[in-house]
Amino acid sequence: MSLEITSKVAEIDAHIIDVLRHRVGKDERAAKPHDWYTATCLTLRDVVIDRWMESTRKTYDEGGKRVYYLSLEFLIGRLLRDALSNLGLTREMEKALASHGFDLAALEELEPDAALGNGGLGRLAACFMESLASLDIAAYGYGIRYVNGMFRQRIDDGWQVELPETWLSHGNPWEFDRRESAYLIGFGGEVVDTGAGGVEWHPHEKVEANAVDTPVVGYKGKRVNTLRLWTANPLDPIRLDAFNAGDHAGALAEQVRADALVRVLYPADSTPAGQELRLRQEYFFTSASIQDIVRRHAQHHGDVRTLPDKAAIQLNDTHPSVAVAELMRLLVDVHGLEFNEAWDVTKRTVGYTNHTLLPEALESWPLPLFERLLPRHMQIIYAINSRVLREARKAGMDDRAIAAISLIDEGGERRVRMANLAFVGAHSINGVAALHTELMKTTVFADLHALYPTRINNKTNGVTPRRWLQQCNPKLVAAIKDAIGPDFLDDAQKLAELNAFADDAQFGERIAEVKRANKVALAGHLKQLTGIRLDPDALFDVQIKRIHEYKRQLLNLVETVALYDQIRSHPERDWTPRVKIFGGKAAPSYHNAKLIIKLANDIARRVNSDPSVGGLLKVVFVPNYNVTLAERIIPAADLSEQISTAGMEASGTGNMKFALNGALTIGTLDGANVEIKEHVGDENIVIFGLTADEVAEQRANGYNPRAIIEGSRELQQAISAIASGVFSPDDPHRYAGLMGGLYDSDWFMLAADFDAYHAAQRAVDRRWEDQQAWRASAIRNIANVGWFSSDRTIGEYARDIWGV
Repeated sequence: MSLEITSKVAEIDAHIIDVLRHRVGKDERAAKPHDWYTATCLTLRDVVIDRWMESTRKTYDEGGKRVYYLSLEFLIGRLLRDALSNLGLTREMEKALASHGFDLAALEELEPDAALGNGGLGRLAACFMESLASLDIAAYGYGIRYVNGMFRQRIDDGWQVELPETWLSHGNPWEFDRRESAYLIGFGGEVVDTGAGGVEWHPHEKVEANAVDTPVVGYKGKRVNTLRLWTANPLDPIRLDAFNAGDHAGALAEQVRADALVRVLYPADSTPAGQELRLRQEYFFTSASIQDIVRRHAQHHGDVRTLPDKAAIQLNDTHPSVAVAELMRLLVDVHGLEFNEAWDVTKRTVGYTNHTLLPEALESWPLPLFERLLPRHMQIIYAINSRVLREARKAGMDDRAIAAISLIDEGGERRVRMANLAFVGAHSINGVAALHTELMKTTVFADLHALYPTRINNKTNGVTPRRWLQQCNPKLVAAIKDAIGPDFLDDAQKLAELNAFADDAQFGERIAEVKRANKVALAGHLKQLTGIRLDPDALFDVQIKRIHEYKRQLLNLVETVALYDQIRSHPERDWTPRVKIFGGKAAPSYHNAKLIIKLANDIARRVNSDPSVGGLLKVVFVPNYNVTLAERIIPAADLSEQISTAGMEASGTGNMKFALNGALTIGTLDGANVEIKEHVGDENIVIFGLTADEVAEQRANGYNPRAIIEGSRELQQAISAIASGVFSPDDPHRYAGLMGGLYDSDWFMLAADFDAYHAAQRAVDRRWEDQQAWRASAIRNIANVGWFSSDRTIGEYARDIWGV
């Protein structure tokens, strides 16, 4: 051990003991593991704070442009290991803690996952924040500090049960309250004429948004940026008059209303009350963020007309779309700009990222609800709409196109179209994969694209290679470093040098050893978690993502049943041993998604207890899937399931993480799978099924799933077994409706793609038999997906959209 490292270890050790005594309040001899964990975080945080302040001073000194990233989700995961790794202090911290008998890895396990997101949208936002800091780009992330987040998933008798995620129950050592950054957020009320040619909004209800900051450490500590999350406080926490009169619950009504804004991510919007809370949440965090951005600009740069020169506001999906109207309100009502001038400033400042083509995710609100909660914003939206529709009419567009472009949907119940608002109020609208971007132009935004043909552009998603390779798979990183050196740690695209080792038998053996060690570790963890014993020499076939019908976990499960039947019917065949691993959460009000989770667990119970399959097939549903579980599962995966209905997945990022860790993809030509195929080569990916154009053609020409099912022996038998109660003897009719839906409509084309998927899985079996060829394909996946780094993605945003 070098003198320099020894000195650093001693310094860190002394710092930990000082923190333990004076900030945690424990003598080292009496301290418990959670005390040591807290002291470790606070010790590291002191290092981070110095870098954070340096970064902030540098930004102000240079007077440069800042990026402001607005997202309803930030799935940041655990921060201790991430910060240690990016600061290059992991080894020193390990040694300092070991001298007191503590294992750093064990202490890291005490950190809860921050419950600030659900799936890919939130994890992408976290990757982007890390890459912004790593590329030395000044940025703020803005979101909500959810107290209970999405939910903690428990599986009871195979059913999903939603419980509060109590990640803040013991405090959060990474966050800082910023009392000086507080803003009033209004709801309801009326808009009155000031008598001087202007108007004023007089909200009926107000709540205070308070900032809580978390530092985001870039690679090698180059920059530390800020994730600013908002928490809500009532202006009057308790009405003493009501309390003293005996109305104890009513006295706390304002506190309850404020708490509801920051309590849970994505309240069920199947009821009017749920819709109202969702809209309140979105406006609450968006208004606080926009007020903060404008206040900072006015304080340091003066004239709000220069906002586009100093601020780039990026809307992560449709949730913060009301930012367009809120920025207009501040510029016109507060700062006195003329409407046309404010509109120009707004459009040049705002960019919008679209993440989905699903109509229900593009968000629209009943007009009466929107106008009641945000009357001034409704006026502004009508004013914007009049300008846009006049432009469309002047451009010669017909009534149909104008109706599609309008910010107000007049078909049936009148609704405010938030995606259209984001589109017209931004200078850039980007998709997140090449296919998705082209589909945006021809489907959901076809008419807006015709009116504004230069605005849509593509920025294919990426993932941070620090968390999704360096931190979660250190043994693989060591093997790669020995082969090609360390340059890939600074530039993931240099992984391409591994192509020279794809057919190297010795390197292939080492990669196989790393993969098996990861599988052994995962098998041990899942044995503790689920009680199911797994064979690490089996093919680990993984589908972990949000449970949704378009992602087609059901296709995977039906094919699993078909495979199960074939193994039992033909024991004489040389079957490839498989472990099918599922994980993901279903939205609480999404009946079919929750039923799919139950089906996965019913199939697992039946298959895993059947001696006739002889250990050739195991099925596991992993409860409470989150970032930490992903970091365990992805390095152990052999096969990555990316099987969404073509044309429905915007991009996907799990597909990139799996490939980066040496898993082969089985998937449709959907989202970023198209580009992954181009990078890794046709022979190193397993593609099946209809294309997006073929899906659209089938739907247009009258798709008949019943005929397909009746013409496919394996599919019909699997559906029949599930529908008849073979896997649900306690309730034989449990899946009759789910399976019947495949005969009647099958919107997600399960039947259409089943035979191709089944054949592709048997092709995977044959590939697995040649382990040397499989390893070569795995190595080529690792080598050729460095392009899917979020560093590359952010570099493109910075160059093409933000101008930073």
